[in-house]
Amino acid sequence: MNFKKLIERRNQLVADMDVIVKNAMEVETRALNDEETEKLNTLKAEVENIDASLKFTETRQSALETGAADNQAEVEMRAFEEFIRTGNIVENRAAANFTKSDNGAIVPTTIANKIIETVKNIAPIYALSTKYTVKGDLIFPVYDEATNKIECTYQEEFQAITGTAAKFKSVKLGGFVAGALSKVSRSLINNGAFDVVNYVVTKVATAIAEFLEHELILGDGTKMTGILTATQVVTAGAGTAITADDLIALKLKVPQLFRGNGAFILHPSTFAAIAKLKDNDGNYILNRDLKNAFEYTLLGCPVYESDNMPEIASGNKAVAFGDFSGLYTKVVEDGMEVNVLQEKYADEHAVGVIGWVEVDSKIVEPQKIAVLKMA
Repeated sequence: MNFKKLIERRNQLVADMDVIVKNAMEVETRALNDEETEKLNTLKAEVENIDASLKFTETRQSALETGAADNQAEVEMRAFEEFIRTGNIVENRAAANFTKSDNGAIVPTTIANKIIETVKNIAPIYALSTKYTVKGDLIFPVYDEATNKIECTYQEEFQAITGTAAKFKSVKLGGFVAGALSKVSRSLINNGAFDVVNYVVTKVATAIAEFLEHELILGDGTKMTGILTATQVVTAGAGTAITADDLIALKLKVPQLFRGNGAFILHPSTFAAIAKLKDNDGNYILNRDLKNAFEYTLLGCPVYESDNMPEIASGNKAVAFGDFSGLYTKVVEDGMEVNVLQEKYADEHAVGVIGWVEVDSKIVEPQKIAVLKMA
């Protein structure tokens, strides 16, 4: 089917319909006659047939591409399984996306995506961040309102307006290499019924997620930068206890524009302490979110727990609040590598699998995030 000619034919039909309508209603200022109405109906029917043909072809092509993608995914999964079991890469269609390197092997796209998707499910702070997956350095201009703010003021006629210029500073997302080691029992590998691929994906993803959550919270900027480096800081009224007023002040530290997507992140012990807080009417300020099982809201916003958050203690930053899309993260999926160590753990009757990723993080939109620091 010649799509170009078909589309051109459709466009011509529409133009012909437009000419008939304009000639009657705009030029001659009259209603359509029976002959014109019949002609328009004929043209309209042909246009609808062409649209239906194009839509069917689009659906057919999409189905073919989806089927091809599913088949490729199955091939890549089998190839990766063979690589784990034997250390060899079988010759098949996955070869284009699954090749050996000096460090092990480039992970097929299917496996890399499964690992990263699992990471998102395990590490909420990463899931809430603004994510990039491209290689190389990414430079972001950040408006520094603290140094020079653009202002709008009243002006007198015939007097020159005093200009202010926005000052920007650059924030760079680079790339730091991180590795996650998973040991797999040879007994499990030799068991043909055992889903070794999902086991490895889950283990590697869990290790990467734990690493990322630690760095995205506590990273001090030496390599990755975490949310506790936020410049918007509220100091609690005490060093060993958090009050409802402290939490309200923390939430209000973030501009209203960003509170709608806001969330709290805190340590489980801090969660337990806040769960006991009540308002003046005796109502708990931490509420069960009935829309999500086993989830809670605090001051109308979701609450996430993390063992990496500092506990309540003098000087600690115990609670973070904000729209965490202000934290930009980079985890490069394309180029993720895997080492299969067949011999190193032979005395443990195990095979080592190491997943390597390129990562970085920075707070690029500082106005979106605030932290509560204990007195």
